[in-house]
Amino acid sequence: MTIEATTDPLPVDQAFARPADHEAISRAAKGLSERNYTTHVVDTVADARALVRDLLPRDKAIFTANSESVRLSGLGADIDEGGEFVSVRARLAGVDPADIRAQITIGATPEVILGSVHAVTEDGLLVVTSFTGSQLGPYAAGAEQVVYVVGAQKVVPDLDTALRRVRAHSLPLVRNVMRERGMDSAVGKTLILEREFLSDRATVVLTREAIGF
Repeated sequence: MTIEATTDPLPVDQAFARPADHEAISRAAKGLSERNYTTHVVDTVADARALVRDLLPRDKAIFTANSESVRLSGLGADIDEGGEFVSVRARLAGVDPADIRAQITIGATPEVILGSVHAVTEDGLLVVTSFTGSQLGPYAAGAEQVVYVVGAQKVVPDLDTALRRVRAHSLPLVRNVMRERGMDSAVGKTLILEREFLSDRATVVLTREAIGF
């Protein structure tokens, strides 16, 4: 949605910006593994970038979801601009921006999707919210392979806290960015991922550093 550009920021609950401690991250990693996610814990964002580059195939089309974690890590540029990987977004660049259905169709069933989530609970639930929902289908089932890059500040004790984090922290951060561009955002659709049914389909890379919204 389009609005008048504004720099008046919405309040953000900064309590959700603090990275979780080592014990909480370890519990989250254990919970994710028990729910059939391949899970890695790394110390830094640079470590996460290097690991994900090694994990991603060079011969399959990769869709980079709209994600601050993907952008800030440098992985978005690696995939979409570096020429080393097969980029779905490069293909989308040739599609008429007004043809929303064509864009959604191309992004709905990528071979690989790289993205993030807004929260991960200590028992291994993943929560992600989207205005349009375009990345939720590939996360849930549409993509053959999924890789999530998740900062330590997104680790929370339980599902109730995860949902509060979305509305009190992630959403206002996104809205502040969008409002500066004369647009806005909202909670359109929320996906709660409780278990991965195919072994080796989904990988979560948890970094002890904070990154993303």
